[in-house]
Amino acid sequence: MGDLSKYFDRKEFACKCGCGFDDVHPRLIERLEAVRELYCEPLLITSGCRCAKHNEASGGKEDSAHLRGLAADIQVSNSRERYELLIFLLNRFYRIGIAKTFIHVDVDTLKDKDVCWMY
Repeated sequence: MGDLSKYFDRKEFACKCGCGFDDVHPRLIERLEAVRELYCEPLLITSGCRCAKHNEASGGKEDSAHLRGLAADIQVSNSRERYELLIFLLNRFYRIGIAKTFIHVDVDTLKDKDVCWMY
């Protein structure tokens, strides 16, 4: 049991620089939880909340949803895993970024929805 939901702990979403920023938005957790329940496999969060300093060091955009706890990057190991996970993510998220080693999802209502991009 996680402290945010059945499957997720706050520490998974904490800024990787160690600053303590871990204010992840409940809407993001709710959607990730639904995906995790259907996917039946753990989702490894490689990036959740980011402070401005860590976001800049990571090459994140100035208006990154990570800065407000509205985004998560989920690790994927191969094309099959990416494909299978996308089936579930596309039913819950309207903003998805696809990279070789992760899939970005966010719930940022200040940005365009129904978009998918490549890194």
